Amino acid sequence: MRILYQFPLSHFCEKARWLLDHKELDYVAHNLIPGLHRAFAQLKTGQNLLPILRDQERWIADSTEIALYLDDIYPEHSLLRADPQQRDLALAINNQATELGMHVRRWGLAHTLTESEESLDIMIGEKGYLRQFEKYSKPLMKALLSKNYQLSADKVAESKERIDSLVVLLNHQLIENHGRYLVGERLGLADIAACSMLAPLLEIPATPWERENTELLSDEFKHYKEILTELPLGQYVLRIYQTERNARVDWRGV
Repeated sequence: MRILYQFPLSHFCEKARWLLDHKELDYVAHNLIPGLHRAFAQLKTGQNLLPILRDQERWIADSTEIALYLDDIYPEHSLLRADPQQRDLALAINNQATELGMHVRRWGLAHTLTESEESLDIMIGEKGYLRQFEKYSKPLMKALLSKNYQLSADKVAESKERIDSLVVLLNHQLIENHGRYLVGERLGLADIAACSMLAPLLEIPATPWERENTELLSDEFKHYKEILTELPLGQYVLRIYQTERNARVDWRGV
């Protein structure tokens, strides 16, 4: 059985889930505890980050490496095109999306951790030690996130500037490709990467970022969500999620 080791709220893990779903491969999404995951990841893959895919005896870390592995071992429903120019373009856009995702994570966390504990509730899960001792685990996790992702005001502002620049680039590429996909004429790695990284900013229904109470959102977050939604890029992300995000596994994991 394939196992995807993940954080439910991570958009990089969402990308990995989508890659497996696109390939129509069976898997289990297994949650690890933030912070404590590092020892497990280091032991199995020699690095500290998620997602990690275990496929039989193979361990693959990083969502992009997972994409390349899946196309190599399971070529049906390919993520990258055979045409060298389209392949190179898709990989370049994937790299842009990876950078975008790191800045979205910082900017989004800075807002959500300030506004409500909804994100923390998802992170600690519905049961287990973190939920049992949530009085202590929530403040500890909030402190760890602030430290690990450098949520200082200066860093958050820098991330917002970089988000703006990358959104302009992706929006231009979408228009250049006539607005349906980022590369070629069907869903591929570039689309899955870009849509996954932007999903937290659009709070798409049936994803980890759907909010029950939008009144808790800051005016800044609401304003940027409106701006993004009005762009062709924002409309594209919403459309792709509605028509082509055929999730086979619950993002909440086990």
